[in-house]
Amino acid sequence: MPRKLRSLLHRSLRPSSRPSLRHRSRAVSRGRSVAAVLAAAALAALGLAAPARAEAPPLPHLNITADYVTGVSSGGFMATQLQVAYSGTFRGVGVIAAGPYDCGQGNVIEFATCDLGLGVGTLERQAQTWASQGRIDPVGNLDGLPVYTYHGTLDPIVNPLVSAAGVAFYQHFGAVTTTHDRDPAGHSWPTPDGVVPCPLTSPPFLNDCGDDPEGEMLTAWLGQVNPPDTGAPRGTLLHFDQNAYVPGGYGPFLSMDTTGQLYVPPGCASGAPCRLVVALHGWISAQQLLGTAFADHGNLDTYADTNNLVILYPQAVSSLLPVNPQGCWDWFGYDGSDYAVKSAPQMRAIVAMVHALGG
Repeated sequence: MPRKLRSLLHRSLRPSSRPSLRHRSRAVSRGRSVAAVLAAAALAALGLAAPARAEAPPLPHLNITADYVTGVSSGGFMATQLQVAYSGTFRGVGVIAAGPYDCGQGNVIEFATCDLGLGVGTLERQAQTWASQGRIDPVGNLDGLPVYTYHGTLDPIVNPLVSAAGVAFYQHFGAVTTTHDRDPAGHSWPTPDGVVPCPLTSPPFLNDCGDDPEGEMLTAWLGQVNPPDTGAPRGTLLHFDQNAYVPGGYGPFLSMDTTGQLYVPPGCASGAPCRLVVALHGWISAQQLLGTAFADHGNLDTYADTNNLVILYPQAVSSLLPVNPQGCWDWFGYDGSDYAVKSAPQMRAIVAMVHALGG
């Protein structure tokens, strides 16, 4: 493993200097041995999957009343793709440290210049064309859509103009946008339970910037939310058989893990009406490397307990074929040319999970 990555992992996974907001009783990723983390990182660097877990159950069928999607980094680009392609399904989107729909244009290099070189107008026209062909849902569904975007001022990966292009894309189609772009944050998922200082871009990419973007995002979507739970988690974080929802039935062929994660509060498990939030991790952040860190520290489960939310955490995985050594979601075409439309295999898999849950 590169010395720099080893050093970053060691530093960023140290126990936090302040108490966790709520997950005191959960065996969180920061408590894993450094040896285990480094071993997982070595597998990821080689493009190899971690050993398969014991057989996992399918997803439960719940009383889901509405679906939302969010993500960070590659998961943020994927969240935009998923929401635009399936705009009839997802009623709101949260885009963290990412940019507009189809920004990759089939080439990972393009994301850094998709606004400067390609231009957001091209992306808008492409979406309109695909919608007219039935390859994505009607773009008219984006009118009035609540969209939350977050971009740190110290993000060294995604240009602020790319993030702004994502906002402009949605505004072009009449979406209602809320933008948080004032924090001196690195390339990360910002959370009050973060284990990385705000300015850094370092695994596990869960940064504490002294505010609560998850509360802002949920408020933008829902209008009003109850305060988060600051005690021990009430619900259950479980692993489920992700293969059951993947086209072809074997996730690693599509750079998807064989299992995913799901957080279910007790009321939702008992049949209460609940909303579903799909949360997509970023690069070098899947369970293959970081276990349940995103769920444990991402500050979504805290709101799930008090607002009847179910949180679905699909999992990508590092792979050599397709070429995806960092375990990114396919927002630029490594799984094929249809990666941004409804026939995209990874998006079909995630939507199948949503439907299985009742969404």
